[in-house]
Amino acid sequence: MAKQVTTVSEEGYSATNEIRDFETAIDANGEDAPDTLEALLAAYASCYVPALRVGGQQRDAGELGQIEIETTGELNDDDKLESVQFDIRVEADVDDDTGEKIIERAFELCKVHDALKSDLHAETSFEGDAF
Repeated sequence: MAKQVTTVSEEGYSATNEIRDFETAIDANGEDAPDTLEALLAAYASCYVPALRVGGQQRDAGELGQIEIETTGELNDDDKLESVQFDIRVEADVDDDTGEKIIERAFELCKVHDALKSDLHAETSFEGDAF
């Protein structure tokens, strides 16, 4: 099984992404749409939400209710992502020890977290005069 996204940029630094029957925009400058790192942080946190829910059930915390993740991505001097911080708030009454167990399990389950490993690098091909 594979996932497929088609990204098209007519000009400039903005791109439209076709994902199944959905369309999203990302603008590297962040002027007309979220920038690339904001989109990555949103995907990371969005993936982490269901991982937290499953982790909560697997670590006997039950249903977590409303979940809010404030995600901060610190940038280095080259404006590249250097670190990510999740500040997680849940509706359920969960003690700190159980919360740590849920967090550990959620990182094991989160597919985006797994994809951010350093050895994952896109294999590429390039075709000129294609249009």
